[in-house]
Parts: sequence; structure tokens; C-alpha cells
Amino acid sequence: MADGADRSPVARAAGGRAPAQAPERAMWCDERFDFQAAFLQCLAKHVPNIYSAEMDPLVEKQEEMVQAAILYPLECYLFGEDPDMFLEKLQQSGTSQLCGKVFKGGETTYSCRDCAVDPTCVLCIDCFQNSIHKNHRYKMHSSTGGGFCDCGDTEAWKAGPLCSKHEPGASSSPKENSECQLNEEIMEHSRRVFPSVIKYIVDMLIWEEEKELPVELTIREKVDSYYCVLFNDEHHSYDHVIYSLQRALGCELGEAQLHTTAIDKEGRRAVKAGHYASCQEAKEEIKRHSENVSQRPLHVEVLHADVMAHQKFALRLGSWLNKLMSYSSDFRQIFCQICLKEEAGSEKPCFISKLMLWDARLHKGARKVLHELIFSSFFMEMEYKKLFAVEFVKYYKALQKEYISDDHDRVLSVTALSVQMFTVPTLARHLIEERNVITIITETLLEVLPEYLDKNDKFNFQGYSQDKLNRVYSVIFDLRYILVSKPTVWTDHLRERFLEGFVSFLRILTCMQGMEEIKRQIGQHIEVDPDWEAAIAIQMQLKNILLMFQEWCACDEELLLRSYRECHKAVMRCSTNGRSREKTVFHLCGHTLESRPYRVSADPVSIHLPLSRTLAGLHVRLSKTGAISRLHEFVSPEEFQVELLVEYPLRCLVLVAQVAAEMWRRNGLSLISQVFYYQDVKCREEMYDKDIIMLQIGASLMDPNQFLLLILQRYELADAFKKIKPTKDQDLIKQYNVLIEEMLQILIYVVGERYVPGISNVTKEDVIMREIIHLLCIEPMAHSAITKSLPENENNETGLENVIDKVATFKKPGVSGHGVYELKDECLKEFNMFFYHYTKTQHSKAEHTQKKRRKQENRDEALPPPPPPDFSPAFSNVVRILNCDVMMHILRTLLQRAVELETHLWTEAMVQMVLHLLSLGLLEEKQQLQKSPEEEVTFDFYHKATRMGSSALNAVNVLMLVEKLKRVPQLEAQKDTVNWILQMFDMVKRLREKSSLATVGATSGSEATKGDESTQDKEKAERKRKAEAARLHRQKIMAQMSALQRNFIETHKLLYENTLETQGKDDAIMEEESTSSVIDYSRIALGPKRGPSVVEKEVLTCILCQEEQEVKFESAAMVLSACVQKSTALTQNRSRILELSGDTLDPLFMHPDLPCGTHTGSCGHVMHAACWQKYFEAIQLNFRQRLHVEQIFDLENGEYLCPLCKSLCNTVIPIVPLRAQKINSEDAEAVAQILSLARWLEIVTVRISGYNVKNAKGEKQSLPPFTNKGTGNSALEFHSILSFGVQSSAKYSSSIKEMLILFATTIYRVGLKVAPNEADSRIPMMTWSTCAFTIQCIENLLETEGKPLFGSLQNRQHSGLKALVQFAAAQRTTSPQLLIQKHLIRLLGVLLPSYKGEDTPSLLEVDMFHILVGTVLSFPSLYWEDAVDLQPSSVSSAYNHLYLFHLTTLAHIMQIVISSATESPTAHSSDNSEEAQSAQSFCREVCQYTSGCFSQDIPGWLVWDCVKKGIMPYLRCAALFFHYLLGVSPPEELSQVSEEVQFKALCSYLSLPTNLFQLFHEYWDTVNPLLQRWCADPVVLSCLKGKSIAIRYPRKRNHLIELPEDYSCLLNQASQFRCPRSSDDEQKHPVLCLFCGAMLCSQNTCCQELVNGEELGACTSHALQCGAGVCMFLKIRECRVVLIEGKTRGCLYPAPYLDEYGETDPGLKRGNPLHLCQERYRKLHLLWQQHCIIEEIARSQETNQIFFGFNWQLL
Repeated sequence: MADGADRSPVARAAGGRAPAQAPERAMWCDERFDFQAAFLQCLAKHVPNIYSAEMDPLVEKQEEMVQAAILYPLECYLFGEDPDMFLEKLQQSGTSQLCGKVFKGGETTYSCRDCAVDPTCVLCIDCFQNSIHKNHRYKMHSSTGGGFCDCGDTEAWKAGPLCSKHEPGASSSPKENSECQLNEEIMEHSRRVFPSVIKYIVDMLIWEEEKELPVELTIREKVDSYYCVLFNDEHHSYDHVIYSLQRALGCELGEAQLHTTAIDKEGRRAVKAGHYASCQEAKEEIKRHSENVSQRPLHVEVLHADVMAHQKFALRLGSWLNKLMSYSSDFRQIFCQICLKEEAGSEKPCFISKLMLWDARLHKGARKVLHELIFSSFFMEMEYKKLFAVEFVKYYKALQKEYISDDHDRVLSVTALSVQMFTVPTLARHLIEERNVITIITETLLEVLPEYLDKNDKFNFQGYSQDKLNRVYSVIFDLRYILVSKPTVWTDHLRERFLEGFVSFLRILTCMQGMEEIKRQIGQHIEVDPDWEAAIAIQMQLKNILLMFQEWCACDEELLLRSYRECHKAVMRCSTNGRSREKTVFHLCGHTLESRPYRVSADPVSIHLPLSRTLAGLHVRLSKTGAISRLHEFVSPEEFQVELLVEYPLRCLVLVAQVAAEMWRRNGLSLISQVFYYQDVKCREEMYDKDIIMLQIGASLMDPNQFLLLILQRYELADAFKKIKPTKDQDLIKQYNVLIEEMLQILIYVVGERYVPGISNVTKEDVIMREIIHLLCIEPMAHSAITKSLPENENNETGLENVIDKVATFKKPGVSGHGVYELKDECLKEFNMFFYHYTKTQHSKAEHTQKKRRKQENRDEALPPPPPPDFSPAFSNVVRILNCDVMMHILRTLLQRAVELETHLWTEAMVQMVLHLLSLGLLEEKQQLQKSPEEEVTFDFYHKATRMGSSALNAVNVLMLVEKLKRVPQLEAQKDTVNWILQMFDMVKRLREKSSLATVGATSGSEATKGDESTQDKEKAERKRKAEAARLHRQKIMAQMSALQRNFIETHKLLYENTLETQGKDDAIMEEESTSSVIDYSRIALGPKRGPSVVEKEVLTCILCQEEQEVKFESAAMVLSACVQKSTALTQNRSRILELSGDTLDPLFMHPDLPCGTHTGSCGHVMHAACWQKYFEAIQLNFRQRLHVEQIFDLENGEYLCPLCKSLCNTVIPIVPLRAQKINSEDAEAVAQILSLARWLEIVTVRISGYNVKNAKGEKQSLPPFTNKGTGNSALEFHSILSFGVQSSAKYSSSIKEMLILFATTIYRVGLKVAPNEADSRIPMMTWSTCAFTIQCIENLLETEGKPLFGSLQNRQHSGLKALVQFAAAQRTTSPQLLIQKHLIRLLGVLLPSYKGEDTPSLLEVDMFHILVGTVLSFPSLYWEDAVDLQPSSVSSAYNHLYLFHLTTLAHIMQIVISSATESPTAHSSDNSEEAQSAQSFCREVCQYTSGCFSQDIPGWLVWDCVKKGIMPYLRCAALFFHYLLGVSPPEELSQVSEEVQFKALCSYLSLPTNLFQLFHEYWDTVNPLLQRWCADPVVLSCLKGKSIAIRYPRKRNHLIELPEDYSCLLNQASQFRCPRSSDDEQKHPVLCLFCGAMLCSQNTCCQELVNGEELGACTSHALQCGAGVCMFLKIRECRVVLIEGKTRGCLYPAPYLDEYGETDPGLKRGNPLHLCQERYRKLHLLWQQHCIIEEIARSQETNQIFFGFNWQLL
């Protein structure tokens, strides 16, 4: 033996040598070889060494050692060859038909509504994508974890059980069963290896000794090496555990966090290693720090290092087995056999049962391994699944009790596996028949709730534990699972077992019947509201189970009758308890009622009556199946006691009535809540509805007069219908009136509500159709709203889709909102005003809607009840209550009160109900008369209603009273209804008189109708005529008004347009200023022909003080609220790393990538600067006083909400008036003769050089004449620049200057993310930059939306841009002019190489439009003199603007030619136009200057084409800029969207030739040297040689990423997403950045980053780079868009995916298939491009302040 053990492959291969040879293996197969001893010896030797460092384990190294020392030898012995090769062969030989993929939390699962047997049948994403269900009505949901994919399970699907991957023959090899059989030798080895491995795993997992190991595993001396091990629980929060570890062990925060994360993931973790004493001390410390008043201490154990090692290895072996199970069915079967094998003659449970019973004591990691092992073995083999289920049921009670006292989530409990077994129809049937599972589950329920039983054996959940009850619900779910599929074939054995289970279930209902009784509070209000939620919650959980039991019973007549008898007995037992009191007698109308005295208002009453309601449900099913005819065999009439059955439901309805009458208001909110749920859709099927049915049963079996007397007595209205004494107590009268209304309503329901299968001959579809009709009579509704208002069956289906198209039409949604269903006109006749599922508000809303509709159609407003379906035979007697004496007395009494005008004793609603009852009676009689001969009709409502009463009170009959109602002024609204009833009386009278033959009856009925309707027709015609006359009159007036309006607009056109512009609302569309076409002027913005500025007198109203003020230079400042933000909306390179802090940034030059700009937007609302300052100070003061309230905006950074529209703002733009400038054409022409571009450049150069000399010498006096060496013929003087016209600078008021500085500082602070500094030299740069960038954004937006450049901006954009450009021009005056000059010289350095400095970027590295804006706005600084503050005159500035613009345009053309026109042509064109020739000659020059780097072969037409397309955005931006700077009206053509016309119009407006290359020829002498210098630039040359890449023009327009049309494609992507930083396979929260398409791992510690010392989540840190802090993400598993801004703000936004009903599905709660809605996605795109994300977040946070609890920083 020993030497056999020595040569065991396991021990030998520890050194990692090759597997044993064949002869040796033959010997190990020898019977005498003791594998188990050798195996354990090997483990004892290696395991403690491998897992020695548990404090800081090296996981990869441990895994290597385990493979080499133990698993590899073990596999070699098991397979007899190289394990990898063997497993590869096994894998190729075919897979199981069952998928068996186990879901992790958050994974998406799919269920097919058409084919799944029940909603628990689900598919994983792979199987779904490859199945037929993809094209069915499927549902998507996020798994809670722990379930598995049902693909391949034929019992789970009605059709398509297999996806294409799992179909037999789907894999390349032949069928599985032939190939995959293991040979005998391997099976023999398995039978030898598996028992030892399984026994070892079981022994170690349930090992309780902390210090010792089993003897067979102890081979070395015991060392004093222990671990203090902390276990996971669900009670302590993350932070609490971290705090406890820090305090107890004195460790760092990071270490404590690591420990806590590991404990949460694995379930336990060694937190300290050392001697026993030190670990024991640590254990006590942790317990002490984690315990407090409300929480028990953390679970800590001290384990010996060897014990810890073996337990860890046992789990590793479990994973190894789990992997092995997936390879072969034989392995699974052998494993299952060993696990289920019980020791002979021993009472001990088998291996698998031991593990199940120990489950609640295992830690999280061990449970996961165990459950996965069960999934991969037992659940993949149907035969063993059945045996496992039997074991599971055997220990069911013990397991559930363990779970209920456990503190881990349901997902981690072995009891969660019940759904996998109980929902399999054959298995469920087997467990019911053989194992009596229904009885076991119901008994378990009773056994786990004993502490909630009171002395009467009724449940009372006062002071209940929510956690415990939530766990108890899992037992209720199991009952639901087992009943989910009804049996088709009943055997005697099944019948007996089911009945046994049903009787056991009735015991639970008995404990609930009459539980939590309440008594009316009188005098004093109740002190503490009793707990009511638990009882209602259990009622909700049981609702479907009750229905399922009733359905099961109804499957078999014998069973139904026997169940009925059992249920009846149980009800009787509960009802006979209070029989001691004497009976009282009550007389009315010659009828007498004997009953026990009971008053709801004084005696205890309960809303919980599940037994009575179950009996009502069974009774209806008896009626439906016709088995009711045999009822007397099972329950004798004497035993039946219908009065007792009706009693309790009636009390319940009376309680509801008294609550409505406010008699119970001292009982607090708990009762109101209970009454709400009693009638709510979640509970009503098994509460309210069944109580109505029970009353209908009573009405069908009792004498009608007796029944009504009982109702009167229970409603405590007996006195109200006798001769009552007048009372002055208004409250009491009101109370009586409400009770009468409620009672009449119940009588209407008892007689009129017949839409229940069994009560009348209707189907379930009819019932649902009627529900939908009545919901849509209130208003058109969304699909989800209708679904919420309909009860769900056991499969969570409402049946809505099957019928909705018959009764309604679908109306698609717009860009926001959702689609709605509107009722078809033909269904309106089904409307019943007193529909029993209407709440009071729904009732009045529906009535109002229907009356309004009828009024619009010029019809009368009568809303009579629709003819109800006939009662089934068992309920046919119910109608007798309509024509019995007591009913007539009730109707007569109430009508009499109305006629006699005793206003306090009746209400309009009461009369309405009386009329409704009369209508029901007449309709019933009419229907009966039309079906049968008159003599057979015993229902004589007409006769009773027209008969005189005997007493003085009853001297008038009902008909006469109804006629008198017409004259009651308060009942004007009911006039049409009264007329309808009188016609009905007439019709029934005719039917009675003429119905000797049914046919005659029918025809005369129709004639009578004609006769009756003649008067009504006259009334209708008159009404119609009046309505038509009124309509024509209205039309005439409207036409007159419209003519006057048109006339007024024509005559006051200018005034009209200006008013619109200055006072237009936020979203009004800005009309371009237009003047009469008579005035002829040039629409050119630049150069000597510049047109005049259109300057309107601007009078604005402050939104705060409502005072008007004209905008002037010298007036107090007026400001626009504005928001400045960084933006990457135009970036061409998202991978560029953005500078997060701008301390060292030089913002003068913008890279052509436009990586990040500063955008300024305004909401267009105007305030006085002083008013705004007061407003802002008030907000600050308010905030300081309310420190505990978290603000939406950041006051420290100047944020506030616009007082009018609540947009988020962080500054104000001062409104600077436009200075009117008109050019004298003579002067302009005179200047034109002298001032060429060359001359202008010389003058500028001289001026700049002069300044340089002056600044260098620090001299103050004038400089001597300075000669420019470039031109020999003219001596230019320093002051030459002034000779072409100057004017004094505008003088701004001090408040405007203050606002200029304030706004400029904000731009600098926000744009560079630095502290404010008014003296910083970068302030002017940022001003020009934001002006240019904002214009580029607006141009981009207009182009994207396909709108014209002018005339289509919203008012807010127009006024914001106008103010921004004027501000940018004025800001120069608040900075030192020397500084502005410095910036100007640096900007000109790009265009004029003679000014080039060391830091001047290359031509290809700057955005030319930013250069244009900077140079134009800074150029006036060259006019600055010491003594006077000058600026260029109109003529001067016209030339300055023209030449600066032409220079930047030339440079931009050069950029385009170099970067974009270098491609070889794709299409040939023989275009030989003038432009193409100019382009060709220009290219020759460039080729020459770049020494041939630029290819001369590029055709001219291609270059011209590139230039024309590439320059368009620049020209459009320039046109906007100069228009808002100078106020010159643009050509009309720019208000159109036509590319060709637009180009010409832009060239004309900007004084450019349409052939842009002519510019070079025009200025050739001057430009040639510039061109040479530009071409010689090293960056240009490197680009032309292909060494570097330049940005291409036109730049691409940014869009949000492309999303797939079908949402399940996105879910598929998410399922394949693996977190880049985490090795475990735990499910993450994948989010998709909609800007760049990056998939991130959100809300997880693994991907948090440290940015400037702050912990930021993946999304927040990504947003800083991708969107400069603003970003848009799609949370894929939740189908929600998240908008975030900065680190502290964000909001949720509806995703652009809609289901077929036009609704979004946040959280995938409804789970319908979703498809991309392009309009919604476009709306999101515009939200981004319009820079409204921040605004949206602020608005959302203001309306839903709930999100303050969310830590956006860690998203």
C-alpha cells in the first residue's frame, strides 16, 4: 500500500515531471491502490506551502504552483494522456444542447412573450441573437444574477427552444452522443478520483475547527501561524467596515479600502497575520469598533494558516470540477451520482445535501463556486435535475429557515435555485404528486411566521421586520413558480395531492381572514399610525397565487366542487365566531329583516378577507363551467348560509363608504392607504372586485328585499329612508349624503357590472377591451400608462396587445413626449359613467370629457349606460333587486327630496345615480321584452315605477317624479338624461302594449323609437342651426381682424420688425432688419464702398425692475445674462490631451484643430447692471443663511439662474451700443488713390517700428522722420497713419467700463481655469478668442441645421452675438494700449514674416479666423497717442478692415492649398474656367517657391474646387463678424440656403473677387515676398513632404457617434466589454461616450483616477479631456443618457431609443424592443452643439432636487 502511495502520480509529478507511463498507470488502476490516501497526502504536503502568504497573495504565482504540483498530475491520471490535448478533443466532439450560461448581476437577459412558457424562461444575449425569438415580441431585462440561460430546454419554450448555435449538428463534427462517450478506463478513473475530490471539498467547506485540520491532512509539526479573518455581511456599510479596520488595525485608508473591496467580492479576507494571541486581540478590537446600538459586530474568526490554505484550495478544486463538467455528460453523471449517494445504513445526508444545508454558513466566494457547480452538473442533466429537486424539497423547510435568518442576498442563497426546478412543468408535476411540494411550501410559510400570530391565530404585523418579510416573500414566490403551468391531465393522485396543498394554503388564508381589525376612533385622533404595509404587501404577493389556485381548481370539475366545499367550510369556521348576540328586527315597506346587530362605525372591521374572496372566485368559476348545478351535492342549502357569506365583504365596502364620508378621519393615514390599495389595480382583483362579486352572489341567492334591507342596515341608513326628523347638524347631513351616494354606487355595480366570465357570458378579451375603453374615455393615453392601469396575470401580461387595435388607434410622438392611443369613435357607445374601476377623479374627468365631446358634435349631453350583457343563469336573479319594493322606495324617496327642493337632503350626484339605476331597470326590461313574449317577462320595472305608492309619502309614482325633475333649476345639467329616461319609459310602455308577438314587438319598438325621436330631432336641429350661425359670425370677425392686422403690418413694417427684434420672446425667430426697397445703398461691409451701418434706437426693458432705458455710451450699463464655458464641440482631434490648468497657457493663437475654445452664450434677457448686482448679492445672502441646503449653482464662481427663464448663467455681457459710421464717398475715393496695400503695409510698419523705438528709449517727444528702407521713393513719418482720418474714442460711462472689466475677467477665469486677475495680459486675448470661437460655433450650427446665415438665428443667439462682438471691440479701451499693440504685432507675425518672433507659430498651426478677429479688434491700438485718445475714422477703419481681411484670406487660401489640395484627383474634369487657370498659375508659383515639394501636376480645377469648398466656413464666419461689428446689412441672398448664390453674395459683402486667386494677382508685388516666406516655412515643407499631417479644410462637422438602430446590438457590445483595469469577471456598468464612442467602466473603484489630488470616476475624468468637463454618456444597461458638467453636476436625460409605442424605457423596466429615434438623437446633438448641456443640467436639478445625494464626481 505504502509503496503504491509513494509512486502515486500525484506525489511524483510535484516536481513537474512528465506524466506517468502506461505500465505504471496500469498499476494505479489496480484495485488495491488507495487513491484517496495518496491524494490527501499530496495535498497535505503542497497546499499549506502554496497558500502561505494570504495577507498579500501573489495570485498568478499561486496558480502556477497549483497547476504544476496538483492539477496537472491529477488530470494526467484522470485522462491517461496530455490533459490539454484530451480536453481539446472532448471539446470538438460536440457540446450539450443546453446552453446553461449562468448570469451575473446586471447582465441582459431576453424573454420571448410569444414563445416562453412563463416569464422566468430567458435567453442569454448570444443565444437570443441566434434564435428565432429575435423577430418576435421579446422583452429585455437586467439579471439580478444567479439564473441561467434556458436555451435548449424544450419545456421552457412553446417554439424555437434551440438557437442556431445549440441545434444538433450545429457544430462541425458529427452528433454529440456518438463521439463524446468517454472510454471505460477514463470513467473508471473518474469514479475513483471524483469521490476523493468531492469528499475533500465538502469536508473543508463545512470544517468548523479553527485551529486543527483533519488527521489525514496533518503531516507536519503545527506552527503558531494564524490569520484574523473578516467575513462579509449585508448589514455594515463599506465606510463602516473601512472605519472599523482603520481604528482596530491602525492601517492606512488605502489598505482598509483594499481589504473591504476584497471582502465584499470574495466574502472573506485575512486582515492580519501573526501568532494566535495577536490575531485574537485584533478580532476583539474589530468587533468592539464595529458594534453599536443598532448593529451587531462584524463576523471575525481566527483561523490557522493551514486551515485557511485548505479551504482556499477546496474552492479552487471546485472551480476545476466546474470546468470539467462542461466537457462531458459522462463526467456530469458520475459527479451527480457521487454527490447523491447516501452512506448505507446512515442517517446522514448525501454530499450535495450537506453542502446545501451548510450554504447559509458559507462565505460569499464559496457559495458562488457551489452554485456554479450545481448549475454546470445537476441542471445540465434532466434526470439528475429531478433527483436534485427531490433532495431540495426534502430539506426545503430547513433551507428556507436558514435563508430567512441569514443576512446575505437572495441571489447568494441556495434557495434561489428553486425557480430553476419549480418552473419546469414536468418536474413541478412530479414534485406535487410524489413530494407534496405545495403542502411543504405552505407549511413552511406558516412555520416561519409564528411570531406574527395573535391570540386568535390571526396575523398581526405590528412592529414587523421589513428584511425578514422580504425573505418570507421568497417562499411565496416558490408557490407561484410551482403553480405557473396548469396540468392538462389530472390523475387521482395529483388531484388528492393538490387538494391537500390547497387545504394547507387555506390555513394561511384563515390566519389572514379578518387580520388586523380596526375600530373607529371617536373623540381623540389615533396617536400612532399602525403598520399596514406588511399586510397589504403580502396581499399583493398572494394576488396572483390566489388566482392561480382558482384557475387550477377550475381545470377539473370534481376538484373545483371539492375545493369549493373546503373553502366554504373555512369561511364558515371564521364567520361563526361572533354568533352570541341576539338578532334584531328591521322593518321597511312591509318587509322584515332579522340580523345580528353589527355596526361598522362602532365594531371592529377588517379589510383582509382572502377566504371570502377566494370563495367568490370559485363560485364564479362554478357558474362559468356549469358545475354549479352539482353544488348542492357538496354543500347543502342549509349549510350554505348566504347571509353570512355576504356579511364580511359588505362590511368592507361599508368601511370604504364611511372613509369617503370622513367618519374615520381620526384613524389617520394608514386606513386611507389601505382603502387606496383595496381599490388599486395592484390589489383590486382579489379584494374590491371579489367583494362586489360576493354581493352579486348574495343578490342572486337572497330575497331581493331582504338583500336591500341588509345593505341599508349595514350602511347605517335605515333611518335615512324612514320618515326622518329634521336635523340642523350639517356634518351629519353631509355624512348621510355621502353614504347614500356610496350605497347607490354599490347597487349600480351589483346590478350593472357583469363583465366577469361566469357572471355573464363574456371572455377575458371582452373584459380587457372594456377596461381600455374606459381608460381612453378619460383621455388619450400612452401604452405604458394603459399597461400600468390594467391588472397583470401570473405571467406579468395584461393582454393589452391582443385587443388594443380593436378599440383604439395609435398616434405617433413628436420630438419629445410619447405616442398615445386614442379611442375609436365606434367604441364611445360602450362608455359607462359609473364604471366600477374609476376613481372619483377619473369619474368626473371622464364625464367632463364625454359631455364636452358630445357638445362639440352638437348632440345632447345624456350619457346613459350601455346595454349590459345578460347575466348567466346562476346570477340571473340579481336583476330582481331593481324592481323590488325596497328599491322603488329608495328611488322614490330620493327623487321626492329633489323635487321638493330640500337642497340639504340630496346632491346632484345622488340624483344622477338614481337616474342611472332607472336607466338600468328600463334597459333590462327592454332587452327582456325584445327577446321573449311579454307574458314570459316577469321583470316588471315599468309597472313598479309607474305604480302609485300607498302611503301619503308615496302618493306620486317614480315616472311623475322624473318628469318633475325637469323643472328643478339645480339639475339643469341632467336635463338630457331625464329626457332620455322619459323616452325609455315610453318605449317600454309601447313594447308592453304591442308585444303580442315578438316580431311585432321588435318592429313597433323601432317605430316607437322613430316617433319618440321626432321631438328630440327638432331640438337637435335647432341646436345645430344656432351653432352654425355662431360659427359663421366668428369666422366673419376673424377675417376682419386678420385684414386689419395685415394692413397695419404693411403700413408700419419697419416699426413692426424692430419691435419684434427688441422685445421678441426667447424662442422667436429673429427677422433680419429690413428697410424699404426704395432706399438704394451698397451692401458691402469692407473697403471704400462700405454701406452705412443700420443703427436703430435701442430701448430695452430690465426684467428685474421692468423699467425701460435707451442704450447709450454715457448711460448706466445694461447687461445680458450669459454663460461662458469651455467647449470641444468643434475639435478635429479628440485624442489631443487638453491642458486642465491654464496657468502657463498662451491663448493668443488657436490651433486649427480647434481643440478647446471658450464659448459665450446668452439667454437674451436684459437687466440693469445695478439691478443684476443687487439680485446676485441677494442670492449670496440667501445662500449664506441656508447653509444646509445644497445649491444647484456655484456662487463662488459667479453662477446664478436667470431670473426669468432659469437658465444657468455665470456672468453678464454689457450691452455696448453700435457706433453709427457712414463713409463719405468722395473722401473714400480720394484715399483709394493713395492707399494701396503696399503703402498701407509701409505705414503700419513705420508706426510699429516707431513704437518699438519709442518704447525702447522711453522717450515722450515726437520721433524724427523714419525712413523705410523697403521703399526708396517716399519718406514715411510716424504719424502718417493718422493722416487718413481719425476720430476721438467713444467715452463709456463708468458703469459700462466696470461691466466690461467684469465680463472680460470672467472669460479669462473660465476659459483658462485660473483665479481672476484684472491686470493679466491674457485678458484681451481671451476676449478675442471667445468672440471668434462663438461665431464659429454659430456658423457650424447653422450649417448643420441647413439654415441660412442671416435671418434664422433665435433672438437669444442674435442679441447675445451682437452684444459679444460689440463688447470685444470695446474691451480694448479698458486695457493698456501698449499691451494690445504687443498682441497685435505677434498676431501680424503670422501674416507678415518680417514681424515674426521666436514664438510665432507656422502658417499651418493657427486658425485664420481667430487671427482675423484678433487683428481687426486690436488694430485701433496703433492710433493711440499719449496726449489724446484717438481711433481710426470710418474711412481709415474701412481700409484697415479690408486689408487685414484680405491678408488673412490670402494666408487661409495658402493653408487650404497646402493641406487639402495635395490629393490626386478622383474624377477627371475638363474644367478650363478662369478660376481654374488662375489656380494653375498660382500652383506653379508655389511649386517654384517650395523647390518642387508642391506638385505642379494637380489640375487647376481641383485646386479651385478645394479652395472654394474649404474657404466657405471662414467666409461665413467673417460675414457674421463684420455684420455684428459694423452693422452693415448683408445681401438678401445670404438669407437663403443656396451654395452658389451664397458664395457670390459672401464675396460681394466682403469685397472679394469671386475668383479668389485674383487677390494674389491684384497685390502680386506686395504678396510675392510674403508667399516666398510662407512657402519656406519648415512646417509647410514638412507637410508637403508628407512627414507631418496638417488639418484639412473644410473641417469636418462634428456629430454625435453613430448608434445602432436596434438597442440589443448595444447591449451585445456591452456584454463583451471587459474593464481594462480589472481582471475579475464581475459585471460592470458600461457607459458609452456619445462624443467619441469610448466605452468606459462607470461607478467602479477599479477605474477611478486621481486628477489634481481628487478621486474622479471614469466618466468624470474622461469628460475633462473629451468635452472640457461637459460630456454626454449613454448608460447601456439602463438605457439612460447622462449629462455631466464638471465634477459636481449631472442629470439623467431620456435616451433616444423608443419602443414601438413611442416611449423611452429608463432602466429597461418594461423591456420592450427599442429602436433608435433619429429625431430624438438629433435633439441631443443640437443640445450639444448649442452648448445647452449645462443649462439642461441646471434645469433638471432645479426640478428634481432628489439627485443631490448622487456623487457625480465618482460616476
